Amino acid sequence: MNRNFLLSLFSIGILFNSCAGDYSPKPRSYFRIDLPEKKYQVYSGDCAYSFDFPVYAQILPDKDKEAKPCWIDVHYPQFNGRIHLSYQSFSTKEQFNQLVEDARTFAFKHTVKATAIDEAMISYPEKKVYGIYYSIDGNTASSVQFFLTDSTKNYLRGALYFNEQPRLDSIQPVLDFIKKDVDQMIKTFKWKK
Repeated sequence: MNRNFLLSLFSIGILFNSCAGDYSPKPRSYFRIDLPEKKYQVYSGDCAYSFDFPVYAQILPDKDKEAKPCWIDVHYPQFNGRIHLSYQSFSTKEQFNQLVEDARTFAFKHTVKATAIDEAMISYPEKKVYGIYYSIDGNTASSVQFFLTDSTKNYLRGALYFNEQPRLDSIQPVLDFIKKDVDQMIKTFKWKK
């Protein structure tokens, strides 16, 4: 009996001690991502443009059945993402205006989930490269979109996509990392024709 009494007293003591103190749940954590060193190489295919892209990415042709010539993806296999680039030539002001409006429409389709959409002008007159950069904040399918044009016959639209459900808090380090690649791509972009 004495033994049972001591065991019961010990159990009650542990029970009361385990309930003491403040408990707060731990925040959700994510895997550590090792980001590669920034190095670039030139892409200069058979299309009307060239640009620098990272050595840790691959240039792949767009495999979609509706893809047109010179539609490519800058594929990031280690991040499960891609920058989709779609090129189109135009010959009239109406075609150009429609392409610019399409880019704006694609960017603002994310308004439902976006917390903010910022537009920045792109202008490199010495290379005849102009455009608009859309930075889309929030849990959206695409956080970066842009278009580049020479305003006379060439147009290229770009959009960054991850093949994951959009959760900004988990992809933010990779997003910030790839945004620098997009900036490098735009700064080094040239029209060949």
